[in-house]
Amino acid sequence: MPEKTLSRMIGDLRYAEVPKRLSKRSILCLPIGSIEQHGPHLPLNTDAILAEAFTRHIIARWAETYDLWQLPTVALGLAREHEWAPGTLSLSVEGMTALVHDLGRSIVRALPSLNLAIINAHGGNRGILEALAQDLRADCGLNVCIMHPSVWAAENDSGASDIHGGKSETSIMLAIAPHLVDSEQMRRLKASPASEAVRATILDPAVTWPWTSDEPPIAELGVIGDAKAASAEQGERLLARIAERAGDAFKQLLDRLQLVER
Repeated sequence: MPEKTLSRMIGDLRYAEVPKRLSKRSILCLPIGSIEQHGPHLPLNTDAILAEAFTRHIIARWAETYDLWQLPTVALGLAREHEWAPGTLSLSVEGMTALVHDLGRSIVRALPSLNLAIINAHGGNRGILEALAQDLRADCGLNVCIMHPSVWAAENDSGASDIHGGKSETSIMLAIAPHLVDSEQMRRLKASPASEAVRATILDPAVTWPWTSDEPPIAELGVIGDAKAASAEQGERLLARIAERAGDAFKQLLDRLQLVER
């Protein structure tokens, strides 16, 4: 019989195993996604699926090196920019704040590690998570970092307008959940409008706009990018790149533990 692989899911442990399996230097990985429209070709839970996939691949690559453990996925986030579409579910700013605060307090009470890596798969969560990272450190005493793997996925790619439901997200979904991708709808999609409008409305670091994904200057049927250029092979390459890049963040996170403990 082949040796059974030990699970790295916190939820798979029995309570008496927690202090035996986890230590002060263990790193807890929290996947956070969203339930929102992703064009006519991808499911509403795309970001939740991606958050779990990113975390799963990262843990497979670095579990032994950094003693990584996966927390239950937070499937909901801030998705106000997609509320025009049926099926989109969004927390409020107050609700997201309360949820993250409660999770932080519960982690500190229940688990021996103070190291928390949030694996975020939804761009709309970024701003509030960056603000709440300060609370998690100051109020809960957590040594925290937030990873945005989609940024790593976009490295070496000139497609600056690939923001939502486009080449990268569709490629990864083709690699991990092809049965959830409507290939016929994908082939019918047109590429979203010029990237200059996307850069001015979404990516300009000097000006923030409350954009929505049904605005004709930046989106096509809720998609910002070119989904027709996606492939499962590209998705596998992106997942490997993301997993590899996470290693540097884990090393830095452990180096910063002393700042929380002082």
